[in-house]
Amino acid sequence: MNGLINYVSCGVLWLCLVVKAPDLLRHRRDPYLGAICAVLGLAGLCFLLGAPPTVGAVNRLSGVPNLAAPLTYAAITGYCAASQVLIVRWRGGPRVDRTVRRWTLAYAAVVLGIGGLFALGDAPVERRTDLDTYYATTPFIAQMIVLYLVAHLTAVTVTTFSALRWARRVRRVRGGLRAGLTLLGAGALCGAGYSTAKLVAVAARWSGRDWSALGTTVSPAAAGLGALLTVVGVLVPLVAPRVTEWRRAGRTYARLGPLERVLDDLLTRRALRLPRPRFASPATRLMWRQTSIHNALGHLDAYLDRDLYDRTRAGVLAATDDPERAEAAAWAAVITAAVRREADSASAVAATADAGSSPGAFPGSPVGPPLGPAPGPDALGRIADVLAVAAPAPALAAVPSGTTTAGTA
Repeated sequence: MNGLINYVSCGVLWLCLVVKAPDLLRHRRDPYLGAICAVLGLAGLCFLLGAPPTVGAVNRLSGVPNLAAPLTYAAITGYCAASQVLIVRWRGGPRVDRTVRRWTLAYAAVVLGIGGLFALGDAPVERRTDLDTYYATTPFIAQMIVLYLVAHLTAVTVTTFSALRWARRVRRVRGGLRAGLTLLGAGALCGAGYSTAKLVAVAARWSGRDWSALGTTVSPAAAGLGALLTVVGVLVPLVAPRVTEWRRAGRTYARLGPLERVLDDLLTRRALRLPRPRFASPATRLMWRQTSIHNALGHLDAYLDRDLYDRTRAGVLAATDDPERAEAAAWAAVITAAVRREADSASAVAATADAGSSPGAFPGSPVGPPLGPAPGPDALGRIADVLAVAAPAPALAAVPSGTTTAGTA
């Protein structure tokens, strides 16, 4: 066995740890964050130490046959304790610190027991993959094996029941908490398969049977799957809020598209857009689009027709009895009209400049008084919804304040 799966798993786990490390440095006193990092770090260490090439290297460099075994068992025990502490921190309650101390002390004693029993025992023949069954009848070494397996089985059993029971209690909670707890419980259940398979193989060895395949094939597969599910379960509640935020920002970004398209000519002609961000998050792209829209509305402020706004709002309100929809329709009308008036004004100024005469007055000149502050983010979305269905009627938008259409040809 070349240990490729172990090293890849270790790399993925420690990559997650590197991602979380800056948060840990900024919030060093956050016990919950510390427990998460401990789970990630120890899970990766278990895979690293359990890889056959690593086992051989540790034994060779130390000069002690099978020294990698108690080191791996100690890492597994620490990982079990960290997982249980994480569940306790996650769940909270008035006795969190006390429960954490009990688990920590109990598994610290297990680690000391593993080291002491290995020192008392004799394991001269190096076994990289089947030490559990090979030394299942050796004094002290057998007790060391049973100690770590029973401690591991106890921890993962408690973690399984705690996580799944809590997941049932929070089934109505949206987000990643329930999914994270379910995955964590499933990962712990796979971990129970790891220790159970090894215990069965050891017990078979006691009765004279050779079931070492359980320890060399079934157990590593269960351990790998369990670690994967556990780590994903730990990360889901952390990642889910950010993913939800990005999804919401992406939907809002797309929702504002019709409004930006109405303002596109003005934004391009007046160079009111900031450079488009590349490889940016949805939240950054949304901020860019909102900034562009606000820049355009600020430029159009003098062209916004108060009378058109009031008339449109009153008409839509009478028809729908929906103040928000009426306000959005009124803004859509005045924005569309203002874009046209500003474009007419720019064309007239350009034509006058080309003719070499004084600008004077022309139909596209600004109107007043100012309409007021620009709409907020929610209002911008409703305005874009109105524009997405159908732009305001050109005849309505083209009527300047204080004029009528009567008598026109």
